[in-house]
Amino acid sequence: MSEPHVPGCSYESYSACSARSWMGGSSTQAEMAHTCRGTINLATAHIDTEDACNIVLSSGGRTYHLKASTEVERQRWVTALELAKAKAIRMMNDQSGNGVGDEIQGTLKTLVSKLDDLSTCNDLIAKHGAALQRSLSELEGLRVPVDGGEKIKAVNERATLFRITSNAMINACRDFLDLAETHSRRWQRALQYEREQRSHLEQTIEQLAKQHNSLERAWREAPAHTAKAASRKGRGPKEEASDEDEDTEFFDAMEDSPAFITVRASEAPQHRSGGPGPSEASGRDQGALRTRRSHITQKPNYSLNLWSIMKNCIGKELSKIPMPVNFNEPLSMLQRLTEDLEYHELLDRAARCDSSLEQMCLVAAFSVSSYSTTVHRTAKPFNPLLGETYELDRSEEHGYRSLCEQVSHHPPAAAHHVISQRGWTLWQEITIASKFRGKYLSIMPLGAIHLHFHSSGNHYVWRKVTSTVHNIIVGKLWIDQSGDIEIVNHKTKEVCQLKFSPYSYFSRDVPRKVTGVVAQGDGQAHYILSGTWDEKIESAKIVQSSRRGSSTEGKQKTVYQTLSPKLLWKKYPLPENAENMYFFSSLALTLNEAEEGVGATDSRLRPDQRLMEEGRWDEANSEKQRLEEKQRAVRRRREAEATDFEGYQPLWFHQRRDSITGETNFVYKGGYWEAKERQDWSMCTEIF
Repeated sequence: MSEPHVPGCSYESYSACSARSWMGGSSTQAEMAHTCRGTINLATAHIDTEDACNIVLSSGGRTYHLKASTEVERQRWVTALELAKAKAIRMMNDQSGNGVGDEIQGTLKTLVSKLDDLSTCNDLIAKHGAALQRSLSELEGLRVPVDGGEKIKAVNERATLFRITSNAMINACRDFLDLAETHSRRWQRALQYEREQRSHLEQTIEQLAKQHNSLERAWREAPAHTAKAASRKGRGPKEEASDEDEDTEFFDAMEDSPAFITVRASEAPQHRSGGPGPSEASGRDQGALRTRRSHITQKPNYSLNLWSIMKNCIGKELSKIPMPVNFNEPLSMLQRLTEDLEYHELLDRAARCDSSLEQMCLVAAFSVSSYSTTVHRTAKPFNPLLGETYELDRSEEHGYRSLCEQVSHHPPAAAHHVISQRGWTLWQEITIASKFRGKYLSIMPLGAIHLHFHSSGNHYVWRKVTSTVHNIIVGKLWIDQSGDIEIVNHKTKEVCQLKFSPYSYFSRDVPRKVTGVVAQGDGQAHYILSGTWDEKIESAKIVQSSRRGSSTEGKQKTVYQTLSPKLLWKKYPLPENAENMYFFSSLALTLNEAEEGVGATDSRLRPDQRLMEEGRWDEANSEKQRLEEKQRAVRRRREAEATDFEGYQPLWFHQRRDSITGETNFVYKGGYWEAKERQDWSMCTEIF
């Protein structure tokens, strides 16, 4: 048996060349599929040794017995055959695959086979190294010169075999290193390409999300407005009256839900704007607003990646995260709280109502109207500094005075008190809890709102629903309101249950839908409320109620027969060019207008907020950082100096236990408006 040789390669360069996998020279896939006489497929062959010089190859029922002249030659053949078998297996696997995935798998298999080659050579080196060591040990123990010659010859053979195996190991290592370096460069280029493709895909998804939101908004608004205009234009008064009789609205309802089924009763046509009851639509005094400003500096077009900041804020309390003014609007949270009074006329009308049920309808409409300004307002208001205040004196125009104060910073809490010359007082303490969840931001207002009417003594209490800001990562930001509001008149025990339906892409209901029922303390329903929190609320008086057969859930449904609905509240249109002024309403445009005589801690005097309103955002960011650091230093100093630290004590509010809810909250203790008349603000601290 001669030197091992695979066609096209010498043994010494065998491991570095592209060896064929057939002993007879076959190397193509067609040749693998069709065997010729005298050939054997090494990919499926089993290689074994019988003694010092014989080799046995068996595959597919064929067996070949090969004999080498020496043990060294036999071992060289075994090594060459094992390497050729590994390459044959790799070649067969490579040719059976296709595409990018097969290429990757082939590369991995190649690297694995190279590692197997290294492992095989390592075992051979260990084996022959041990044999060489034994021969050397025997050589040291020789005493007869004749035996010494034979042993020296054996040692030379062992050393030669060890050298050959070591060279094969070195060549296999070099092949593996070269292959790894080559594929490493390819994988780096592939990784860079994938990163670029991912970035491009993210940009494409963002553009698609924007287009989707625009199309969806156009689909919701344009067809409805066009259909309403066309129907009104082509109908006369008689046709409208007949339509009211023909239209029947149905709402699925259960016993434990404020939903219901409504059937309109036939009635004579009624005017939509009647006397001073819940059928009146709210209006505003345009003359008073003419003396106030109607526009502010347009919002600069500064781009900033929201996700680059928000990705580190997941699961954290939003009020504790320092944010640039790029995400703000030039109003503080105290001013946003005061903005709930935009539809104060509803409370003025409610104070004149003789019926507590009609009064409840108007109070419910007022509670819903406070959300109408949020539909486009996705920017975040400024977090007030501890001790910051905001007053809104509209006693001459609308008969009310409003005062807010930031009474706590962690958690952020604001106390609000409003007194009206037209017969009502409103107060509340709101704590804002917010959590960023990666895809959306949840804002949970905690605290009760109290409303007291002076003449009747009716005392109403309710709480706000959860606001959710969607598309934080990709797409256009939008806000949704969801949850239930229970308004309770604690004097008469009358209750109004309002349900804010969350937006669903698959729902057939109108977006931002609100439904409700006004009932006596014994549960008897008197009014049905319906509408949307961004447009209008209507009430319909119930004339008859009945039960209907069991539903699929096993519960009976209540059917309410009502009169035609009357408009309670309708949203004011936004000012011209509002989209470039943070979508502010007419009232919001005036909230930060400079006024003389306000308290030294008033939000109008806050420098970072004023700079942002003027469009100087870089200066506003620097000023915001200064104010926040100043507030931290004051808190540290207050805690260090106080021997019996009880926390910050507000200036205009103090804590009292509420006799109705049982909660301890901040209520107005008086003194602010008297201090304003004297223009004595010496008790105010310097927070700006």
